[in-house]
Amino acid sequence: MPDERVIMLVDCQSFYASVEKAAHPELYDKPVVVAGDPLRRSGIILAACPIAKRRGIQTAETLGQALAKEPELVVIRPRMQTYIDVSMLITGTFEHFTDLVEPFSIDEQFLDVTDSAALFGSPDEIARQIQLRVLAQTGVWSRVGISSTKILAKMACDLFAKKSETGIFTLRKQDIGAVLWPRGISDLFGVAGRMTAHFNYMGMGTIGDLACTPLPELQRRMRIRFGKNSDINAEVYWRTANGLDDSPVTPGTHDLQQSVGHGMTLPRDYGSREEIDTVLLELSDEVCRRCRLKGYMGSVVVAGAQGADFDRPTGFCRQMKLADPTNIGVEVYEAVKTLFYRHWDGLPVRKLAVTLTSLTADGEYQLTIGEREKLRDLDRAVDRIKQRYGTASILRASSLTEAGQARERAVKIGGHYR
Repeated sequence: MPDERVIMLVDCQSFYASVEKAAHPELYDKPVVVAGDPLRRSGIILAACPIAKRRGIQTAETLGQALAKEPELVVIRPRMQTYIDVSMLITGTFEHFTDLVEPFSIDEQFLDVTDSAALFGSPDEIARQIQLRVLAQTGVWSRVGISSTKILAKMACDLFAKKSETGIFTLRKQDIGAVLWPRGISDLFGVAGRMTAHFNYMGMGTIGDLACTPLPELQRRMRIRFGKNSDINAEVYWRTANGLDDSPVTPGTHDLQQSVGHGMTLPRDYGSREEIDTVLLELSDEVCRRCRLKGYMGSVVVAGAQGADFDRPTGFCRQMKLADPTNIGVEVYEAVKTLFYRHWDGLPVRKLAVTLTSLTADGEYQLTIGEREKLRDLDRAVDRIKQRYGTASILRASSLTEAGQARERAVKIGGHYR
């Protein structure tokens, strides 16, 4: 591909489980899974090693379901900080080959190696060097999809490299008609079960059916199916099927933050206002603490909830504009309560979330008469205590009640233990 970009998507196989097996060599030939706390609602499989997968274990199924399939399963509680550290180490390895490295998730990263051939060889040779170096440093095996765009590199990895003995697959732009288009529409990146059914209803059973449909015709069909505001989605699907992706590999793509949010799955169903208020206050405080840490204020607050009934899920996500940008916990909390009780149906909830968006720098703000500056100073004082002694070193009294989750969450990252 001399006249095209050379883009790689490198995926770490069974990342969490692979990190744990590397740390525990005695588990080399054992079926290992990394799972959330089984005593809480987070008791699901986060990662399963290849041995466990061959025995029928699937990611996202409950720990109970997995143990029923394989009683000898080795279950390890997640260590999120360790996985973050290993992911950053792997990023450093990639940067040995190119300075154009863009994280896609904790276990997937895009690389642009177009200008690396003179130093490291062909794309396949670079991919093999990456695999061997990452394996030697971390014990994690990686799979590499190679193409001329990010979207094609992603599908090359997911659909082909992961099933290849070498773990490497190149999907050339000129080959997508023969290689990609005959595959079922569900294999297209971004198409899940429900969308697969919609495309099948519209007469598109393969990726090629979608790719070869003229864009105006696809937009017309999607407008009939989904309404008048579906033209952009139609173009996204059409471009993906045709391998069209102009986005470059951008190392700082995640540096510009659009919002700061925090949500949690509750350990049990919460149905009373007192219990819900406790968690909404904790979420508001944490969102604002993170905003202050990053130097942001937000002028739009978002409240979300999900009902407790798994069979007939209910919930909402609503937002409102604030009078002034803020990162003061109690101000956000009052707005969140207004939103929540305006839309809550009164039924028990199992998930709650708070987000601040429309972010601006917190260096300049409108001074007001009243208690606002005292609240701002109080929040900053609490921040300094938490930064020095830990996030659980100072808590609101309500967080010490049975409903409170702040103390438990203080020892976790992303809802999982460090």
